[in-house]
Amino acid sequence: MTRFVNSAAEAVAAIGSGEFLWSHSMAATPTVLLDAIAARAQELQDVNIMQLHLEHAEALADPVLEGHLRNRCFFAGKVTRDLINQGRADYVPIFLSEIPKLFRRGEQRVDTAIIQVSKPDHHGNCSLGISVEATAAACDMAGRIIAHINPNMPRTHGDSFINLKRIDYAYAEAAPLILHESREISEVDRQVGEHVASLVEDGSCLQMGIGAIPDAALACLGDRKDLGVHTEMFSDGVLDLLESGVVTNAHKKIGRGRVVTSFAMGSRRLYDYVNDNPEVAFLDVEYVNNPVIIAKNRKVMSINSAIQVDLTGQVCADSMGYRIYSGVGGQVDFVQGAMYSDGGKSIIALPSTARHGTVSRLVSAVERGAGVVTTRAQVDYVVTEYGVVELRGRSLTERTAALIGIAHPDFREQLAREARDSLGLRV
Repeated sequence: MTRFVNSAAEAVAAIGSGEFLWSHSMAATPTVLLDAIAARAQELQDVNIMQLHLEHAEALADPVLEGHLRNRCFFAGKVTRDLINQGRADYVPIFLSEIPKLFRRGEQRVDTAIIQVSKPDHHGNCSLGISVEATAAACDMAGRIIAHINPNMPRTHGDSFINLKRIDYAYAEAAPLILHESREISEVDRQVGEHVASLVEDGSCLQMGIGAIPDAALACLGDRKDLGVHTEMFSDGVLDLLESGVVTNAHKKIGRGRVVTSFAMGSRRLYDYVNDNPEVAFLDVEYVNNPVIIAKNRKVMSINSAIQVDLTGQVCADSMGYRIYSGVGGQVDFVQGAMYSDGGKSIIALPSTARHGTVSRLVSAVERGAGVVTTRAQVDYVVTEYGVVELRGRSLTERTAALIGIAHPDFREQLAREARDSLGLRV
């Protein structure tokens, strides 16, 4: 029986010391409830709050909460990045598709799920809205569910529904949704995006993330036909292609006629589009990111980014040296899915430099302490503003020459010298 309460503080009052909480994440971060948890956290001891990355949850990073509340992150974000690297929070490296399995197999207990949902329909069904990801699995396994019912949360279709009967404590309050406005596309972003787009064929099934490079690539696809979307997340860059009829999802084997995703993050326009739209399916990320499921679609195009790529093809995407920056996420899930898809391609796209052109992101060796997310045996295409190279089936010498060719010209001579001195490769 759902207990409706009059405040967020009352909603979270049942949480006790030593609990493992799961928080709805990304644009569905239940900030109203998390602020209430932070406000009473000093009454508690050793509470772990599990999450992907949270938005607008700065209250959880207050130093006074140390020993009372600890963030356990499957993906580092703006709020938790410094905490992790200071040893004040925990980072769990794991493929995004594997997180629900941790819960369902009992490998990670979930005492309480903290969620944000839409208002219930006449059947009592609320919706997890714009973020299903691992939250659906957490709700399946949680001993207690605490929900912020927000009438502004879109009602989405797929695996998002949760009936009021399953919610233990519910607090209703209208609150603004978390928006992510697209940043301006630079000239370098535009050039990388054009190269990425050149690899997309009619009928391709796209996976892309959020940011200027995916948006730049999507903006170049207006003349393609019958594209599909099967992606862990999507943002505003897809909308124009949906509304113009470029994306039809007509040739997909999985979710034919529908966009398949696990969460969305973007503008009010995006949230309005997905609201009560049966042509967009928000599904459990264990299914969406399963490489076997992904590979059933033809011409899967996996588009991901990197922090560094070394000259042998190793891709660092979650860390800068020893410093954790983001997470493993779904990159390898989709790299593998594209690898086994008929006509599939996986793309690692990145600017050739960082720090205002002073550092090459193509390197002879990854920075000490950095984690390799996609291995050199899995890498397919690498794209910078200087071009496209295909690494699959190529030797170390061939890879090195190809990657130096798309490095920034200011660093090519240095990279060639380091390849000779450190790797014994002559290019």
